[in-house]
Amino acid sequence: MVLRVDLTFDCARAEELAGFWKVALGYVDEPPPAPFTTRAEWAASFGEPAEDEGGGAWLHDPDGVGPRLSFLEVPEPKVTKNRLHLDVRVGKHGEPWPRILAKAEELRAAGGRVLATYDGHHVTMADPEGNEFCVAA
Repeated sequence: MVLRVDLTFDCARAEELAGFWKVALGYVDEPPPAPFTTRAEWAASFGEPAEDEGGGAWLHDPDGVGPRLSFLEVPEPKVTKNRLHLDVRVGKHGEPWPRILAKAEELRAAGGRVLATYDGHHVTMADPEGNEFCVAA
């Protein structure tokens, strides 16, 4: 049996970070699970929230291929380097380096930050909250 994985980002601003990753991956908002019509209804079904419980946002791949992404607001800041990072792949067809650079620029304009460029191979970036990822073929 093959299992699927979801990826969860602890963050300070869930909606903002989800918006960045929509641009990065072409994902869309995930609707709340049935029978709920809103995320607020779904969250209320768990009872009283904890005092430090923040908001959240959920995305999914519209083609159903990639993992679901969850963004959960937490009170503590990010303090160290990621132990896991994502690679945003632009595809290997044709000459990929111009597409890598174009995607990195698109993500910089969306709030990302270029950390390092490895000419002809990949660009290491950080999302608006400092989570590192690579743009590659």
